[in-house]
Amino acid sequence: MSADLRVERVLRATIGKVYEAWTRPELLTQWYCPNPKLELRVEADVRVGGGYVVEMGPHVVRGTYLEVEPPRLLAFTWKWDEDDEQPSEVRVELTEVDEGTRLLLTHTGFATPEDAANHLQGWEPELDRLAALLSVPQPDPAVGT
Repeated sequence: MSADLRVERVLRATIGKVYEAWTRPELLTQWYCPNPKLELRVEADVRVGGGYVVEMGPHVVRGTYLEVEPPRLLAFTWKWDEDDEQPSEVRVELTEVDEGTRLLLTHTGFATPEDAANHLQGWEPELDRLAALLSVPQPDPAVGT
């Protein structure tokens, strides 16, 4: 039986800034780990069929991008190196709202409800770190230079 999770947040940043934070390795290394004490390394080839690798200390997750529609959608597989389960799938949908950007993260295909709950415990602090990163003024990639 499969279990899924869904997290929704409104981030006080433009859709372009939020999308960039999900697709640029130098930004991902600032928030994409629930434990800020772990060394984080990210490689990402953000295109359909491209791969990514995230090393969170001794833990490694990797996958393939399934959908890439800037700046509104990213979908990718998710597989821990030490796990024998089938890959799960993550879908990140971004929508402009008055307050900034609505982020809807759906992570599907877990083997058990406990696995989904464990991943939710990881996504929540990561998204808190993303919100904190986006609260720091940065150039908007949607604005031409």
